[in-house]
Amino acid sequence: MKKDAKKVATVDEYLEQFSPSVKKTLQAVRKTIRAAAPKAEEVISYGIVGYKQDGMLIFFGGFAKHCSLFGTGRLNLKNYAKELEPFKISGTTIHFTPENPLPASLIKKFVKVRLAQNAEAKAAKLVKKKTKK
Repeated sequence: MKKDAKKVATVDEYLEQFSPSVKKTLQAVRKTIRAAAPKAEEVISYGIVGYKQDGMLIFFGGFAKHCSLFGTGRLNLKNYAKELEPFKISGTTIHFTPENPLPASLIKKFVKVRLAQNAEAKAAKLVKKKTKK
């Protein structure tokens, strides 16, 4: 990210802050998430790019020396541990670089799991709400 980074309103503005290699990597992540969750709302939240559908799904961000996928969920980290071995993981955040990008197939899997989790949580809230009446 450029040192003079400012608050941005759109994802396109956010992506413009980065070097060509980081920008290209983040654009690929964006395209993959949008393909996996076409109904998700794209937002800037916490200064990074996020996607909402029945709640927050996933975030991505760029930095000077790496990119990150945030909020992937512990279940995804556990289920795909073998595929994630080449990447640094901190909490539920996966760090990757333009030279070693996160595979699109893995990002799609993460998003699909998060979509199912959010749909399940939404359904549970509706049931709880109906039983209170």
